[in-house]
Amino acid sequence: MRRPRILIIGSGLAGTATAIRLLRFARTPLEIVLLERRPDYRYAGVAYHRDGNPWEHVFNIQAGRMSAFREDVDDFVRWANHEADRRQWPAPWTDFEFVEHGPAPRRIYHDYLTDRMAEARREAYPDVDLVEAEGEAIDLGVAADRVEVAIRPAGEAATPATLTADHVVLATGLELKSPPFATGVLDHAAFVRHPYSTDGVRRLLAVPPKASVVIVGTVLSAFDSAALLLRQGHTGAIHLVSRSGTTPRTYPDDHRHGVVELPAPGRLLEPYRDREEFLARIGAEWETACDAVRGDHPGMDRTVVTERVAKAWEPYLPKIIERIPTDELRRLLDDFGTQIAALRVGAVPYTTSIVEHAIAADHVPVEVVLGRIEQVDPVGPDRLAVTVAAPATRRVILADLVVCNFGRQTDYTQVGSPLWKNLLAKHLVMPHRRTGRGIEIDDRGTPLGHDGEPVTPLSAIGVMREGDEIVRNGRSGAFAFNLAAIKNHSIVVAAHVIERLELHGDDAARRAATDHRHRLLAGESTQMAFDHAVSLEVKRLAARSRAERRRLDDRLGAHLRAMDGGQDDLTGTHDHLTRVAVNQAAVERLTDISVTPRQLRRQLRITNDEETEIS
Repeated sequence: MRRPRILIIGSGLAGTATAIRLLRFARTPLEIVLLERRPDYRYAGVAYHRDGNPWEHVFNIQAGRMSAFREDVDDFVRWANHEADRRQWPAPWTDFEFVEHGPAPRRIYHDYLTDRMAEARREAYPDVDLVEAEGEAIDLGVAADRVEVAIRPAGEAATPATLTADHVVLATGLELKSPPFATGVLDHAAFVRHPYSTDGVRRLLAVPPKASVVIVGTVLSAFDSAALLLRQGHTGAIHLVSRSGTTPRTYPDDHRHGVVELPAPGRLLEPYRDREEFLARIGAEWETACDAVRGDHPGMDRTVVTERVAKAWEPYLPKIIERIPTDELRRLLDDFGTQIAALRVGAVPYTTSIVEHAIAADHVPVEVVLGRIEQVDPVGPDRLAVTVAAPATRRVILADLVVCNFGRQTDYTQVGSPLWKNLLAKHLVMPHRRTGRGIEIDDRGTPLGHDGEPVTPLSAIGVMREGDEIVRNGRSGAFAFNLAAIKNHSIVVAAHVIERLELHGDDAARRAATDHRHRLLAGESTQMAFDHAVSLEVKRLAARSRAERRRLDDRLGAHLRAMDGGQDDLTGTHDHLTRVAVNQAAVERLTDISVTPRQLRRQLRITNDEETEIS
C-alpha cells in the first residue's frame, strides 16, 4: 500500500519548521517531500543562508528568542553553546558564550536548522521519511484526493515533471517587490538589488572605504548593510533614505520578552468621523497605555514600554480593525506599517549601536535622509544619481553604490512567480480582501478559493498569511509573518495535515471531533480526564525522541481507554473522535500567543526528554 505523500514547496525557515513538525507528529507511514529550487537555500532560505550572511550580520532579536520550537525556548542557545561545530568559526564567535539576551550571527541558524532536521529524521517513527527534492513548482492541479504538481528541474530548458501528492504545503517565502524608481538601473554595476544574496554581500564587502553609499530604507535590513560597511572600516558618506525616517529601537542589554495586561483601548471601538479623529484617538489611547505601564512597572526599561503595550493591545485589535473601512485599513497599514514594526520589536545593540554612533559622530558621516526616492539614474558606468523628494524639497545624491532594501511584495496579484500566477488564475487562492496583503486563509492554514471555501488539499505557512494574522490575531508589522508566527503556523499546519490524512479527508469527522470535545469539556466527570489527556498530548507533540513519544503515546492510550470504561479497542469511532479532540486542544495550547514562550512552557509543565525542567 502506498504511503501518503506530503509535498512542501520551499525549504526555508517555514518549510523546514513544518517538515520537522511532520516528522515528529506522524505515527503512521508517511513520505514528506521537501522541494527547493536553490540548493544553498535549503534549511535556510534568503534570511539565513550562509553566503548571504557574513559573520557581521547578527539576528535582529536576542539569541534567546531564536529557538525553532516555541515550547523549548532555550533550544537555540543550548545548541549554540554545546552542540554547534565551531571549528570554522572566526573570532570573536569561536569562543563566544551565547546568552538569552545577547547576539548571535545569523549564518549559524543554517547549521542549527540542518542539525534539528537531521535529529527529526533520526527520531521519526519507522517508515516516516523525508525526501529532499530540487526544482521549482510552477503549477498544480487539485482533485478531491490528490494534487498533481508540475515541477521544473534546474535549467530553464528542462521539461517539467509531475509529482502526485496527497497534500501540498505552500512555504514559498518572501516575494521581492520591484522598485519602480530603479527600473533602468537594475543591472547597473553600482546597484545592489539583493543585499542578502551572495553577490550582494560580495559587492558590499568590496566597496572602497571612501565611497558614497545610499541605502534604501532606515530599519533593520538597512542597518544590517550600514553596520557591515562600518565594521569593515568604511569612512565615506552613508545615506539611509526613507519616507518616515523610522529607525529601530535598541533592546536593553538584559532585555527579556514579557507580557503585561492592559484594558481595551475603548475609544478605538467607538464610531469616529474621519481619519484625523481616529489617529488622534490612537495617539491619546497609546499615551495613556504607555503611562499606565510606566506607572505599574517603575523598574521597566523605558525602551521596551512600546513593545509591552503593542503586545497587550493585540487581543483587542481584531475588533478595532473590524470597524475600519477596507480602503482606510489598507492606507493605515501602508502609511504606518514601518512605525508599527519599530514599536513592536527592537534590535540587539550589536547591530544598532555602531550605526547610531556613526549617525551622531562627526568623523563618519552617516545620515538619515527623509523623503521618497523618485528616481535612480546612471551617471556613467560607475555611479548613480539618487533623487529624493520631500514635501518641500528635492535633493540629488551622487552614489558609488546604491543598496536597495526596498522590501517584499505584499500584493500576490503582482507576484511574478509562475506558481502564484497559476494559483490565482485557477482560483485556488484568493488575495486577502481586507488588507490586500497575502491570501485568504482559514484558522487551520488552508487557503480559501474564490468561493470562500477551503481548498482542503492545500496549506500555507509564512509570509502569505500576513493579512490573516493582522485581522485574526492583531499581529502587525513584522510580527505578522516572522519566526514567532512561523513557529505557530508550523504546529497548526502539521497537526492539521496529519489529522486530515488519518481521517481520510473526512471534514464531517473533524467537525464531529470538535463537537465531541465540547461535550467532554461540558461534563464535570469528563472535563478533568480530558484535560489530563490534553496535557499528555502536548508533551507528546513537544517530545524530541522517538522513545519519549512512544512512552507518552502509550500513556495517552491507556488514559483514553480508562476514560471509555477500560475498553481495549481504540479503533471505534467514539475512541478515534476522542483522540482527534485531544489533539486539537493540545495544538491550541501549544500555540497560545497570549503568553510568552517561557510562560507557556511553565504553564504546560513541559520537560525535555531527560525530564529536566528548563527554567
